[in-house]
Amino acid sequence: MISAKIGHALDPLFLNVYSLFFKNTRVNPNVFTICGALFGVASSFCIALDFLLLGAASLFISGSFDLMDGAVARSTNNVTPFGGFLDSVLDRYTDLMIMFGVFIRFLMLGDVFYSVVTFFASIGIAIIPYAKARAEASSIKCNAGILERPERLIILFIGLIFNLLPYTVIILAVLTHVTVMQRMLYVKKRTDPVIK
Repeated sequence: MISAKIGHALDPLFLNVYSLFFKNTRVNPNVFTICGALFGVASSFCIALDFLLLGAASLFISGSFDLMDGAVARSTNNVTPFGGFLDSVLDRYTDLMIMFGVFIRFLMLGDVFYSVVTFFASIGIAIIPYAKARAEASSIKCNAGILERPERLIILFIGLIFNLLPYTVIILAVLTHVTVMQRMLYVKKRTDPVIK
């Protein structure tokens, strides 16, 4: 939803930041992709150790790098198939590592219920991009659904900032699977033969 509406509108902002720090240096966009993943892992550790604000800050930086890599790649004509592949794969690692941190935090607190809910949410988070990839393998562009990656990160960020992780994982557990169902129905609709 957010991706479809905003698109690349934030590119100028991230290019200004890029120019500020790397005036005379050409940095491969993949470096930013990797930095984003590393900050995602750092966020996971912070959350697991109950440093929620640090986890939120690391998550914000991770998301910023994730936006910057695409902006830099497009502005320098350095968009490559491998770059897109690397970004997608590391995004999946980042998403699941962060949820693993949430899972460990609830486990350390002895909260079995929310640990299970977190695991259930992680399944949905993993299947959303898989459903898209399978649809696109059949030449069907599939961005359907209410909870793409930006929405998930925003919900998680708010949950960390305001210490609302129990509510956050319930929302993610429900809406991720709703999104998967929406994508399944969308693909079914696109692939069903037209009856005249």
